[in-house]
Amino acid sequence: MKALMNIGRFKEIASAFVKYGFADVVRLLDLPGHRMADRIMDVDPDLTPYQRFRMALDELGPTFVKFGQVMSLHADLLPGPLIQELQKLQDDAAPVDVASIKMVIRDNLASSWDEVFLSFDERPLAAASLSQVHRAVLREGPTAVAVKVQRPDIETKIVTDLGILKAIAERMHERISEMQIYELPRLVALVEKTLMRELDFFREARYVQIARSHLADLEGVHVPEAYLHLCTPQLLVMEYIDGESLRTLDVKGLQDPAAMARNGLHATVRQLFEVGFFHADPHPGNLMISGGDTIVMLDWGMVGRLTPEDRNEMVDMIDAISEKESRRLVDTLLRMTAAPSDIDRRALERDVIDILDAHLVASLFELRLGKLIMEITDLLRRYHLQIPTDLFMMIKALLTAEATVQRIYPEMDIVTELQPHLKRIAAQRFRPGFLWRGLRTTVLKLAAAPTRFPQRIGDIVEKMEQGRLQIGFEHRNLEGLQSTFEKIFSRLTMGVILGALIIGSSLIITTGIPPIILGYPALGLAGYLVSAVLGLWVVFDILRNR
Repeated sequence: MKALMNIGRFKEIASAFVKYGFADVVRLLDLPGHRMADRIMDVDPDLTPYQRFRMALDELGPTFVKFGQVMSLHADLLPGPLIQELQKLQDDAAPVDVASIKMVIRDNLASSWDEVFLSFDERPLAAASLSQVHRAVLREGPTAVAVKVQRPDIETKIVTDLGILKAIAERMHERISEMQIYELPRLVALVEKTLMRELDFFREARYVQIARSHLADLEGVHVPEAYLHLCTPQLLVMEYIDGESLRTLDVKGLQDPAAMARNGLHATVRQLFEVGFFHADPHPGNLMISGGDTIVMLDWGMVGRLTPEDRNEMVDMIDAISEKESRRLVDTLLRMTAAPSDIDRRALERDVIDILDAHLVASLFELRLGKLIMEITDLLRRYHLQIPTDLFMMIKALLTAEATVQRIYPEMDIVTELQPHLKRIAAQRFRPGFLWRGLRTTVLKLAAAPTRFPQRIGDIVEKMEQGRLQIGFEHRNLEGLQSTFEKIFSRLTMGVILGALIIGSSLIITTGIPPIILGYPALGLAGYLVSAVLGLWVVFDILRNR
């Protein structure tokens, strides 16, 4: 049904993957347009499969770009080279004509255009796949603002692409057993959740205000203010800051790069380890340098949230790495992941020691924390240990922040800078107030347990008396056996139908029931013809599937 409703887009997707050398996958999935696979092959043979996959996603637009960006968070499932390619996906696009942009703005303003804006710059400051940003001046103040406007009809396009992406992911999960480890349907669901949140600009405005409250007292870091009374799901009006994107800035001209890098690192520590609310993609394109020494953090559409337990485990992990304590690091990794019961702990610890030795044989100054953590996550993937998505978003944010800090000031000793902050945060867990809160929570749970337990037993007995008690069983690793049984019974059913057709046609032939063709009853000849076609198809299907 999805193929019939969106046949044109299905063919575009199939064409893109065929173009970049994935014709065999398109044929296997039987996507619309797969028959043209041999005619439009156009790919550089020197490119790796990971590079070609990234280029295909980039060509297919915002939904698939976001899908790749979310996939890049799953280093526990995907190989390192693919992760590195997916992290290169950029969210840039050609600008939309200003007339369409103004129409969207007018539809989202509570007052008339002239009552809100004193001036509006028709040349966009930036254009992305989901939105476009223009500079304007509000009448109140007057105040210079940056107006972020959602592209016309982008939500409809994304919903269509997500439906197609779900169908492709489900088919790949069912037909390619090697792909089941990647849990593609779950990844698509995560992409859908992320995109729907990013399309709600009013939600982003609230995120901006939360970030401002958390980072307001930090020196050298600024989050522009959002004007909530003008914001809607399709319109975001923020304080305009004059500056230059860190992506294009010549860092050699900075006044004090060491202080700026240190301020950026402190902001990362505050977000990740102290408050648990963080910018999930702090790459140079989302950072701007204003006034020569202030880091301005933009684009808060994608954020992460962490529980105190998540933050404590990350602190323990980095502290164990810096102290070269392999056993404590293994303990922390097993707490962070959904570890199977049969995990070979000693083998895991030996591999962890090997990674630590390779990276920590030199001084901490030469340590690249991001590369080390990526190798650890690759190790977790080999042991089938899965870290929760929010924790991986935190890891990615930490790695991106490290790369950004080193772009500003390459001589920065990141681990040495992090250690005092992490030790201070770790020490807070042993303060009397923190211990008392934990003890009080435990005591309250224990006090409530005796009263809740009889109630739960009573609920179970009541359901048994009413016949509403349900017990669920889950069968695992039986998909192949189920598929085999389905094929067996399908062929047996077809054999019975063929036998019935042949017997029935033979009876008609012997009786000579008209109409007659070439001396034989037409119904009997038709039955023989259908039987022959179906029989040949069954034989062909058996030979094709071996």
